Amino acid sequence: MPDERSLSLDFTARPGKPADEEPRPLTVAELDRAIKGAVEGAFEGAVWVEGEVTDCRPAPSGHLYFCLKDEREDASIDAVVYRSHVTPRTRQLCVDGARVRVRGRPTLWAPRGRLQLVGDRVQAAGRGALLEAIERLKAKLASEGLFAPERKRPLPGDPRTVGVVTSPTGAVIHDICRVAFRRGGARILLAPAQVQGAGAAESICRAIAQLQRVGEVDVIVVGRGGGSADDLAAFNDEAVVRAVAGCRVPVVSAVGHDVDVTLVDFAADARAATPSQAAELIVPDRRARRELLRRTGMHLARAAHARLSRDSAALSRAAGRLGDPRLAIASHQQTLDERAARLATGMRASLARRREGLSRAQRRLAYLHPRAVVARDRAEIARLRARVLAVWSSARERRRSVLTHAASRLDAMSPLKVLARGYAIATRADGRAVRAADDVRAGDALHVRVNDARVDATVTAVERLGKP
Repeated sequence: MPDERSLSLDFTARPGKPADEEPRPLTVAELDRAIKGAVEGAFEGAVWVEGEVTDCRPAPSGHLYFCLKDEREDASIDAVVYRSHVTPRTRQLCVDGARVRVRGRPTLWAPRGRLQLVGDRVQAAGRGALLEAIERLKAKLASEGLFAPERKRPLPGDPRTVGVVTSPTGAVIHDICRVAFRRGGARILLAPAQVQGAGAAESICRAIAQLQRVGEVDVIVVGRGGGSADDLAAFNDEAVVRAVAGCRVPVVSAVGHDVDVTLVDFAADARAATPSQAAELIVPDRRARRELLRRTGMHLARAAHARLSRDSAALSRAAGRLGDPRLAIASHQQTLDERAARLATGMRASLARRREGLSRAQRRLAYLHPRAVVARDRAEIARLRARVLAVWSSARERRRSVLTHAASRLDAMSPLKVLARGYAIATRADGRAVRAADDVRAGDALHVRVNDARVDATVTAVERLGKP
């Protein structure tokens, strides 16, 4: 057996052998080992590979499996980071759509004959073009309000026909039919669609449009099984998202598994983790509803019986309190008669009070009549005028008497009376009266006032007289 590490991949006839002799066939294991040796020998050491992460699958063993995709060319390679090299940072970086750099050695995994890159270190290299495109489209559609919570419509409680958009050969339609029929049966209308690959988005849009033209369809399920990011790409297409958002009936998204999230999930009215869960959300459980109806009927019967019992007891108590209806009517008639009499008495008393009030008002009105008021005012004016005249006459007489008495006293004290008796008054030139010898000197001019004339004189001499 030739050395496995130097096994040549040239399968042409060797020199020195007959031309018709075929080379010894290789086993699959030999071929895998030869290819593995050639791949690993083509690189002297570890290499750095940069690409976009797709179909990332953490395994229960702790290993991390994913695919590195070239963003410029149609090329990809499987990659694995074994548990001994997996760190929390590595798990954070290796997500679908992320752009990373992986250091590792390319090799061939013999059990599957699959070329893969065994990495031991992962570094961030930015976001992948696919993820960036999805995020941009998500932001655009969100700004238009296609993902707004207020646009979400409630699912019908008992749909007559359920439309399904999925592959006719996949497990989705079988899971939905199985669950729907188990829960009580529902009419399932399938619109076959291509759910991955080229033309999948157009096929899904056509299927949704076909179901909308069927008037009996109450709700539509758009779904497929799990897969890689490339497999789910059609459900991130803008046309598909707009078709779901603009559907005339509620739409349930059942794309992939619980960890798979697409833009259709945001535009749909409800999201189911699996197609089976979508069927459970839409189709009510007939047995559960029958049991609910049975329990509700029992509760209703018990409530009705209890209500009838309470009403019957209340009726009996009321009948006991009521007694003979004729006596009750007679009693009420007596009460009515008494109240009628009281009403009549009250009415008569009220009329009497009102008549008395009316009489008082009439008397007051007559007293306040303008002619009566004017007559009273005229009489009062006449009385006041007489009083004013009497007071004025009395005051005039009193003032006249006082004036006469004062005139008599004034006349008695008048200097003219003294002059009439032969006396005279001498005044100097300045008008001052001469009262003593010192008031004049010889040669001064004097004016002498007598009873009926004034005499001008000149002082020739001043002679002092002794005091009496």
